[in-house]
Amino acid sequence: MARDIKPSRDNNAGRQDVSAASDVVNFLQKASKLGKTSAGNGGLIFALDATMSRQHTWDQAQQIQGSMFDAVGKTGGLDVQLVYFRGFGECRASRWVADTTSLRTLMTGIECRGGQTQIGKILSHAQKEAKKKNPTNPNRSRVDALVFVGDAMEEEVDVLCNRAGQLGLLGVPCFMFQDGHDPITEQAFREISRLSNGAFIRFGTGSAARLAELLRAVASFVSGGAAALEASGSREAKLLLEQMK
Repeated sequence: MARDIKPSRDNNAGRQDVSAASDVVNFLQKASKLGKTSAGNGGLIFALDATMSRQHTWDQAQQIQGSMFDAVGKTGGLDVQLVYFRGFGECRASRWVADTTSLRTLMTGIECRGGQTQIGKILSHAQKEAKKKNPTNPNRSRVDALVFVGDAMEEEVDVLCNRAGQLGLLGVPCFMFQDGHDPITEQAFREISRLSNGAFIRFGTGSAARLAELLRAVASFVSGGAAALEASGSREAKLLLEQMK
């Protein structure tokens, strides 16, 4: 099901909670730009860091990530592609699917393996996919947004920022979720999100449910716009709708 992503040419890889008001507001403001502008399924790339440094929080992360896939399957109108990296240069992408059950099964079967981060490959892959036409509407891009969950950044940040800026020009915001508190990672994730017109969020041990709800809100909005958000009736959906007024 998953396929390898070819390596990019460069090989330079070398106590704030998600419930904090300012981060949530910023996230919702950025997410509000993801509304559907024309007919056709929305496209979301969901990317994961599955290197060994995430092993200690992997069970919690799998719960959060799994709930997002469940939400996507329920809302409909959204095509999702799962991408992950781990080990020695291993970076894989699934096919695009609307029924996310098979992707959830694939994701929950992923085991962490030691290796350096490969965020550059993720961003390059998203850029290539964004240049493709949406199969359900040739007037739309294949990708509407990228969600990335990781805890480290071991690459040349300027290279990553250049690719993030290119994604911004293509209209693909990057929603960067940091697992942990590493300051170098935070700085890089914030810059990637800024340059792509996305948003940065940090989550910790007590924020799993909150993050899951935020991801559900994003999935609902990308797939069905404001109507889908309003129908969901969640607290995060209401906050998002308020930001759109």
